[in-house]
Amino acid sequence: MSLSVSVLLGMSSLTEVQAQDQTYCNPLNVDYTYMIYNSVRDISYRSGADPAAVEFRGEYYLFVTRSMGYWHSKDLVSWDFIKPENWYFQGSNAPTAFNYKDSLLYVTGNPSGNMVLLSTDDPKKGKWDAGVTILNNLQDPEFFIDDDESAYIYWGSSNIYPIRARELDKQKRFVPGEEIHELYNLDEENHGWERFGENNFHPTLKEGYIEGPAMTKHNGKYYLQYAAPGTQFNVYADGYYMADSPLGPWEYAPNNPMCMKPGGFINGSGHGTTMKDKHDQYWHFASMALASNSHWERRLCMFPTYFDQDGLMYSNTEYGDYPRYGADHPKAGEFSGWMLLSYNKPAKVASSLIEINKSTATDGDYIIDTLQTRQENGALYVSTLTDENSKSYWVAEANDAAQYVELDLEQAGDIYALQINFHDHESMLFGRPENMHHRYTVETSLDGKEWKTIVDKSNNWKDVPNEYVQLKSPVKARYVRYNNIAVPTPNFAMSEFRVFGKGSGKLPAKVRNFQLDRSKDPREVEMSWDAVKGAQGYNIRWGIAPDKLYQSWMVYNENSLKIPSLDNGTDYYFSIESFNENGISEKTKPVLVK
Repeated sequence: MSLSVSVLLGMSSLTEVQAQDQTYCNPLNVDYTYMIYNSVRDISYRSGADPAAVEFRGEYYLFVTRSMGYWHSKDLVSWDFIKPENWYFQGSNAPTAFNYKDSLLYVTGNPSGNMVLLSTDDPKKGKWDAGVTILNNLQDPEFFIDDDESAYIYWGSSNIYPIRARELDKQKRFVPGEEIHELYNLDEENHGWERFGENNFHPTLKEGYIEGPAMTKHNGKYYLQYAAPGTQFNVYADGYYMADSPLGPWEYAPNNPMCMKPGGFINGSGHGTTMKDKHDQYWHFASMALASNSHWERRLCMFPTYFDQDGLMYSNTEYGDYPRYGADHPKAGEFSGWMLLSYNKPAKVASSLIEINKSTATDGDYIIDTLQTRQENGALYVSTLTDENSKSYWVAEANDAAQYVELDLEQAGDIYALQINFHDHESMLFGRPENMHHRYTVETSLDGKEWKTIVDKSNNWKDVPNEYVQLKSPVKARYVRYNNIAVPTPNFAMSEFRVFGKGSGKLPAKVRNFQLDRSKDPREVEMSWDAVKGAQGYNIRWGIAPDKLYQSWMVYNENSLKIPSLDNGTDYYFSIESFNENGISEKTKPVLVK
């Protein structure tokens, strides 16, 4: 109950948003667990990664690395945490989940790498039975039972070894067969998106990681997904190979990667699983890289996924951290069209202890920039809350009801939704502490003098670290103010206060003079274009055909970009559009780049 309807608890002026009208926003707002495997170093952070999502008896379950339990949902919008009766003590690691004919739900992912298959017919209760066959030396397992009752385990997490598989004997306690099948590995020389590092570049390390296999069977064909090149990078993505049988031979997909989100507020969409919901819509759940306190600090995302007329698999990630329609909506998964009204707008605060941009390339290797809070006419203004950077954040001097954040949108617009991304700054919390909750109110004003409460969570007892609030009906306002009551961390810290809706101005113009150069390295394309007056940013789409522009990269306040994620020997088409708070421009005609 943590994403849409539930966020309005305590509001007398608003009633519930109906299921068919619900939206959601990445990163998903679940009550992420504080990791314990860096506690010996006093590094405290929440994380959710490597999701295994599954439909079971018309409802949904989400299993996440080392979370000490799992989540349940009826609509893929609101999620509740389940603390199972018996479970892996430290939580599962890179788990797998499989629905066997709505009779048993199978899960495995013991952090030791030596594991049994757990099963239950009542995941809500959380009483799990352990099988008797031990599966050894597995990392990032994927369990799959085919229509003919043959069973398989896939695994792999390495910058050396390939994705592997073994057949299991379902009639004999899932005892593994003797033969280990080596399926495929990375090919960085030809697949630009598989290269290690931020923007697929690292000064010393050249081998990316292949990990997280996930199987989807669609129309008799097998789609084995995998992640590369590393979980902390903006280009962390999922690709896939195709085959006509569960063990191959495997063919690399020409439109890879199938799910990638390298630009925007929060990046990454790798090490995930694809599931079909009760409406027969596919969804890809994956990991996003927050990577501020630790490169293992991650969040979850969900994107609609499709198979085109040629059987190619792809996810729609464009405007991927803006509001999207929920699973029960007639346009499930599509972008709502609600634009960002708050980008780079003035943010006034009651106090400021520190403003900081903090990222981790590797654990213990921090890149830290301390920013200067601006003072004007006796007021304090911070830049980190509207910069569309999940790694930058502001810390208030106290965690009390005197703290506020006031945004000036600079012109009145229709507000449809809010996203409030709280941040961990020296939290020193580990595991799943009791009584975690965020309490606050939000007010709006047209003139900065008369205020109206639009969100009242003063009596909220839910933990909402990446809070997303959808209003029942739009509210016209220029000013938006968050009033703190209490947050569950020792410090009141926030990385972004995002306001979505429809501005009252003009759409930006169509982009002109779109130039592309792929001459230096066929895995890379450098591009530039004329800046569009009044544009917040630009969205670049590309793909292997004019009607297959399945990839996208969003940039703010720039008119050039290098995309380093192409495949050698593949021709691509590119298109670009500009956007601002009022909407999106006309797209340019796709241009072929050989």
